[in-house]
Amino acid sequence: MIAAQAIIDAFQQHYGTLPALIGRAPGRVNLIGEHTDYNEGWVLPVAIDLDAAVAARPRTDRTLQLYAHDLETEATLNLDSISQEVGGWTSYTRGMAALLQEAGYQLKGADLVVMGDVPRASGLSSSAALEVAMGTTLTALSGQTVPGVELAQLSQRTENNWVGVNSGIMDQMISALGKRDHALLIDCRDYSTQAIPIPSNVRIMVCDSKKSRELAHSAYNERRAQCEEAVRLLQSVLPGIRALRDVRPDELEAHADLLPPIILQRARHIVTEDARVLDSVKALRASDLATFGHLMNESHRSLRDDYEVSSKELDTLVEAAQQVPGTYGSRLTGAGFGGCTVSLVVPEAVDRFKERVAAAYRQVVGYEPEIYVCVAADGASAARL
Repeated sequence: MIAAQAIIDAFQQHYGTLPALIGRAPGRVNLIGEHTDYNEGWVLPVAIDLDAAVAARPRTDRTLQLYAHDLETEATLNLDSISQEVGGWTSYTRGMAALLQEAGYQLKGADLVVMGDVPRASGLSSSAALEVAMGTTLTALSGQTVPGVELAQLSQRTENNWVGVNSGIMDQMISALGKRDHALLIDCRDYSTQAIPIPSNVRIMVCDSKKSRELAHSAYNERRAQCEEAVRLLQSVLPGIRALRDVRPDELEAHADLLPPIILQRARHIVTEDARVLDSVKALRASDLATFGHLMNESHRSLRDDYEVSSKELDTLVEAAQQVPGTYGSRLTGAGFGGCTVSLVVPEAVDRFKERVAAAYRQVVGYEPEIYVCVAADGASAARL
């Protein structure tokens, strides 16, 4: 988590004065439920104690003066004439400011400094954290609060239409609505949520492969189209469905002959993953970490074999983690192809886990992964100074 003093110092150094407010929003790791969000299914993420932070001070004009500390880059935006150019580092701010104003929120001009410690391009949702943090900061600066679900929806629209990534809503929902020491079961159809307590006798280990996800965006859009094709073909015999979330595993098996092999594989992952999420919630509520871990392992196998979004690096991390005594389960998290894995581990195995997983990865891949012990954190907030 970015220390408040660090971003205050950065703001003072850049603008010569103190900020009035700091807004922040966390990254996330998804315990289980991968690629189900854009199929209107269920996901079970946690907000983590890595975040994006925005320090702000109001201006008397309609200018947003933006300084990205980590990039050492600045930009000037006008709240009355925000251009919708897709992409670029300012797109997160431009999109959130434009969409908040469209939704009726009255924004003030501001001097802004952005910092973050969510690793970029790692699958821990640095983009969603920045969108939610920026939305939280801009509205708090003018004395307004955006309800969490609406904030997530506006952030998703920013990601889709301004950043140019056709993502689901999971990342923004957990960043806005996370609860300390809890996972959040999110129904991606109606946006309802349930906070699920995480037992205190387990640690969330996140391993960053340090492999960027070059293929993730194009493959993500391809997988999404394949899922939509599966729904179209299945509607001939299941006319009531509108997404793969509506298909039971036995129904998919019964009508498997309607789908080309590759489309069947994609659909099978989504349908079984939804079932795994709901089974995982039951296990977590019963503090049955052995069953939860088994479902994580099954999820990774499905992502690797049916959805084909894993990689040598991710498989190496998962296989090494699964061999460490005290590991309940391990899987890739995020879109895949690179980024991170998540594992649940007993507290006394944390040091052993770090040592053995790092050694195995170094032997196969040739360099060290970054390994974090994460805490389930609260969602977005803003504090006046």
